[in-house]
Amino acid sequence: MAGQDEQPESGANDKRQENREDTAERTVRVVGVRFRPTGRIFYYDPADFPLKPGQWVIVETPKGTECGRVVIAPRQIEIAELGLDDLKPIQRIATEDDLRQMLALKSQEKKALRRCAERVEQHGLPMKLVESEYTFDGSRLTFYFTAEERVDFRALVRDLAALFHTRIELRQIGARDHAKLLGGVGMCGKTLCCSSWLTEFNVVSIKMAKEQGLPLNTSKISGLCGRLMCCLAYENDN
Repeated sequence: MAGQDEQPESGANDKRQENREDTAERTVRVVGVRFRPTGRIFYYDPADFPLKPGQWVIVETPKGTECGRVVIAPRQIEIAELGLDDLKPIQRIATEDDLRQMLALKSQEKKALRRCAERVEQHGLPMKLVESEYTFDGSRLTFYFTAEERVDFRALVRDLAALFHTRIELRQIGARDHAKLLGGVGMCGKTLCCSSWLTEFNVVSIKMAKEQGLPLNTSKISGLCGRLMCCLAYENDN
């Protein structure tokens, strides 16, 4: 009898072991890193670093080497949820010298924006500069701008590359992204959702306002960006 009782127990152990192995194959250990206070979270392989939220780390991005802040501690996550084939590793934990370098470049961004604005005026381009941003290693300088239509800025890029001696990128953004970068206070009296916590913009339609019984006067249901308020989507979900 004793021997007969052991077989089911052994089979159950084997099954639990198979389930653990199957789960391990479907998950991967990641750490969440953010490069802007309310920017998108990017996942990296934490390697063997003892990381925790608030730490600064050096990572490789499509734009080059960057310094980001850990916002999600290392944890297991479903591979399907991750949506990535190649998970890049954390290169190292940022040192004090790294942080000083980052701050030094950040301090130059406003001056770079002013100098770029001068060149935009010289070229007579119909564009409004919003912000400039250096990569951590200074290998790329990105200028964000708004414009009513498509702008041919190829000559401007060559001019700026010669001026700043680095790779130049000009990125046209929409009204919502413009508001996100500048920040502000909404009609509710609180800081704009997009500049305080919202990481992605969802689709918002006039139909949502209609279903909530709100006035269809766009001036009353639009945000500082001039587009329909993002919070219409929150109420619609509820």
